[in-house]
Amino acid sequence: MSPVNFDDVSSAAISAFHDSTLAGSEPQPASLAGPVWPWIETNHRHNRLLWDEEDRARRRDVPDAEIAANKRAIDGFNQRRNDAIEKIDEALLLRLVDVAIAGDAWRNSETAGSIVDRLSILSLKVFHMRLQATRADATAEHRSQCEARLARLVLQRADLGRCLDALLGHAKAGRAYWRIYRQFKMYNDAALNPYLYGAGRRQIEPG
Repeated sequence: MSPVNFDDVSSAAISAFHDSTLAGSEPQPASLAGPVWPWIETNHRHNRLLWDEEDRARRRDVPDAEIAANKRAIDGFNQRRNDAIEKIDEALLLRLVDVAIAGDAWRNSETAGSIVDRLSILSLKVFHMRLQATRADATAEHRSQCEARLARLVLQRADLGRCLDALLGHAKAGRAYWRIYRQFKMYNDAALNPYLYGAGRRQIEPG
């Protein structure tokens, strides 16, 4: 049995990928090899789309119909982002099928896929805060404030990356594990959202 290896999905590799795509570098097919990396790319792409759509949804100088379209797009991007998180977890857990889990192994409440998703979001915050910190048309006070926030965001991402590396390291040794927690986005499901299956504005009374 080959030893479990997570070197290709280290936090450093993932953050470098996030940063390069935000800088405008298109991922090469070889860099997305294997079952997990296409889902890391899909997750990050939809987080980027979500970021832009959320910004657009805050506009006040456009007709309400445009904001409604933004909100519908947000729902779709968010669903696909969450679907990708689950696929990341499935791909990573497949590497652990032959690992014996210790009886006292730590069960992590956050999945590895969710941590990858948070790294993606932090990379977006770092990217956009850096833009603010270097804005030529902003005041010196604005840039200084954003520089301080940028430093905090960089620290947060580094700390979170260490958490991912630690979880994967302990998991391959059988000392930690996680479960896939399905998101079950009820608002997108016509069978679960009462405003979609016909219940309208009916109030659900407490039992």
